[in-house]
Amino acid sequence: MTRPISIIGAPTDVGAGDIGARMGPAALRVAGIVEAALATDGGARDVGDVSGPDHPRAMPEGGYRHLPLVTKWAGAAAEAVGRELAAGRLPMLLGGDHSLAIGSISAVAKHCRGSGRKLRVLWLDAHADFNTSAITPSGNLHGMPVACLCGYGPAELTMLSGAVPAVTPEQVRLIGMRSVDAGEKRFLDEARVQVFDMRCVDEIGMRQTMEQALAGIDRDTHLHVSLDADFLDPDIAPGVTTPARGGPTYRESHLCMEMIADTGLLGSLDIAELNPARDTRNQTAELIVDLVESLFGKSTLIRPHG
Repeated sequence: MTRPISIIGAPTDVGAGDIGARMGPAALRVAGIVEAALATDGGARDVGDVSGPDHPRAMPEGGYRHLPLVTKWAGAAAEAVGRELAAGRLPMLLGGDHSLAIGSISAVAKHCRGSGRKLRVLWLDAHADFNTSAITPSGNLHGMPVACLCGYGPAELTMLSGAVPAVTPEQVRLIGMRSVDAGEKRFLDEARVQVFDMRCVDEIGMRQTMEQALAGIDRDTHLHVSLDADFLDPDIAPGVTTPARGGPTYRESHLCMEMIADTGLLGSLDIAELNPARDTRNQTAELIVDLVESLFGKSTLIRPHG
């Protein structure tokens, strides 16, 4: 890791039905995320928080809950991430709910188009986040960001990168899924999104899972990681809004991060859905900081990289 890191907070949960994820950036800062970033070779700076409207707890309209508010937050995230990318820095967006990734990844996609780089998105999550207004059971936009980025969603969100789709299904790898809605399951299959669910991890192990998810990348690839806190098993990470049993263990999660770090291609990062209101003594935030250190290259031994 040589590029300097920019830490951007986005304290919102308007994309979710429940409140709590708005406190995620503060909890991560308390847990030492800034200090972890400062310890990297490139150093870091905390640029503060973007701002936007509060959570009104309104009912869905037209299949979407809080669409205008999510659009404002996603736009603010896109602007902040785009600015740091243009400055040659690695933006780390601290959420906040996962609808923010519509903004961050839209900015990354636009940056990659402008610089001629390929893009690979690793979506680490218990959920596929591939719902649309037609199939969502809740209307919550934090369950739709991957679909929106792939062009399936309202124009306010699908157009954030300046092109539709912002990314193609071929550029995305979903890892850790174990809670997928019925309509979403069919839509994932129709769209041919590459999914490495927990059955895959159980069958072939995290090492082969990550080898397959990272296959085909090269030095011209920008690697974006979007980490939902509920990717982790709730036994080790209880502080999330939508926990799902059977997630990766502590060591599996670290191996995932270490193998991403080994590529040397990490270009941007989201951390989403940390809900301190459901945590125990900030243990989930502390675990995420621990994992981020591995993502930034911390390891037990000096290992040769192929």
